[in-house]
Amino acid sequence: MQIISRIDELNISDRTAIAMGKFDGIHLGHKKLLSKILEEKQDGLKATVFTFEPSPEEFFVGHRVKQLFTRDEKRRAFEKMGIDILVEFPLNADTAATDPEDFVRTILFDDLKARYIAAGTDVSFGDKGRGDQYLLRNLSKDLGFELDLINKVMLDGSEVSSTRVRNEVTDGNMAEVKRLLGSNYSVSGIVEHGRHIGHTIGVPTVNILPPDGKLLPPYGVYSSEVIIGEKSYHGMTNIGRKPTISEKEQVGVETYIYDFDEDVYGKYIEVKLIEFTRPEMKFESIEALKAQIEKDLQNVRPEI
Repeated sequence: MQIISRIDELNISDRTAIAMGKFDGIHLGHKKLLSKILEEKQDGLKATVFTFEPSPEEFFVGHRVKQLFTRDEKRRAFEKMGIDILVEFPLNADTAATDPEDFVRTILFDDLKARYIAAGTDVSFGDKGRGDQYLLRNLSKDLGFELDLINKVMLDGSEVSSTRVRNEVTDGNMAEVKRLLGSNYSVSGIVEHGRHIGHTIGVPTVNILPPDGKLLPPYGVYSSEVIIGEKSYHGMTNIGRKPTISEKEQVGVETYIYDFDEDVYGKYIEVKLIEFTRPEMKFESIEALKAQIEKDLQNVRPEI
């Protein structure tokens, strides 16, 4: 997958089918958009995602907004789906002030060779967000590209949106998050060395440290699925600060993988969170912590 993250990289030679959006979380609405451009590959167009970095929400608010997908997770997800080109359009004071018509004519049509564009009916772009579906409609007739305006996906009478997904993640409703995303919510990263407390009490774990910008569900214990390479394993995951053994503020995601004893330090893993089991607790001793972990392992272990 080709990744374009600078203005001077925009001029490409291939004709493209472009999906425009924020794509945080890649929920059911996003997947509907993406399916449209993936279909256009059979006509020789390059499936292209056009998004912004940082997100418009974060840029205009002026401070970091927790994201459902980190930049790396988003890149990996798009590549896995078969996207050919990912445009992470750099959003700053100058680019945000781009005239909406120039944005379509110069950036999308001339530079990115858009011959098909899919966007939500609430699409907004260019200076002060003045670019909308009506401008796209007019310019599609003038320039000759095909335009597909996609209605919002509804679930239980309400719109599927990144905000809705964030609210459910924040509340720990992982089953509902899965409904909205079409897959389990996950936390990914490189396995790092921890304090090895798990090894000393007979419960070795793999540990990843999510970046500050990653939205995490409530601290506590979850049943999980762990993806390592092409293989999938059952796991029990704790998210939090491990108050029994550490006074540090660092939030970690540590997972016990059932029936697994391989060395995966330095490897990339994906931890899919299935169900919230209990909140994070501080125990009076390591022995009390070990006893609770053993109970958790029995409660979370999948039936075979």
